[in-house]
Amino acid sequence: MSIESAAGPGNAAAGSAAAEPPRASQTDVVLNGIKQMITTGELTAGSRLPVEKDLAAHLGVSRGSLREGVRALCIMGVLETRQGDGTYVTSLDSSLLLAPMSFMVDLQTPEHRADAHAVRRILETESAGRAAIRIDEAALAEARSILDAVEPLVVGSGDHHEAFVEADIRFHSVIARSSGNSTLAALIEALASRTARARVWMGLHSEGQISRAHREHRAIWQALEHHDPDRARLQMGYHLLTVEDFVHSHPTAPVD
Repeated sequence: MSIESAAGPGNAAAGSAAAEPPRASQTDVVLNGIKQMITTGELTAGSRLPVEKDLAAHLGVSRGSLREGVRALCIMGVLETRQGDGTYVTSLDSSLLLAPMSFMVDLQTPEHRADAHAVRRILETESAGRAAIRIDEAALAEARSILDAVEPLVVGSGDHHEAFVEADIRFHSVIARSSGNSTLAALIEALASRTARARVWMGLHSEGQISRAHREHRAIWQALEHHDPDRARLQMGYHLLTVEDFVHSHPTAPVD
């Protein structure tokens, strides 16, 4: 006797129904439908969405579900609503689409904070290598001016940790932009700004940290100036390991 016969037709039907995947919510239908319209070219960057009634009918959803989906896509940076003018597809720039990632970083629990710093180190190490090949004189001059501007903070006295970290973010941003990869630069931007608190806290609790970080920045800049990708990767990796090690050893520090 087969298993199906033993179970009976009713039980077999129940088992088949239980194996069916859950149906997508109406909001998911909207998200996937508009995504498909963009990926197939039916909508492009800057396009205005069809009027609500027509788009809801096209996607087979209620107008309420369509509004929920549109709100979600606005949060994700895919759409933008212009008061009195309708809803448009954004530029779809990487910096817009990856901005919500900062929310994820904010929600990291203490035991996982170091994970974000490790990802930042991996990304910035490769960014520095790519930048060493591609960086132009204007970007080199910009990075150098940032380092020169913070020199008084390094040799002077007083609490300059916040100002130094702001300069730190600008310096790393120049390198990320010079990598020639906008997606990589956007990922780094989201992580660097959200992990800045760790550098401030470390500066307050590690004697000589500002001067050490400044020397490491100078070493990174020199590798970029010589267009040496291997040295740029090594210098950047070493520089960011310092912060990563600090977060590992101080898991409860208020670094976010």
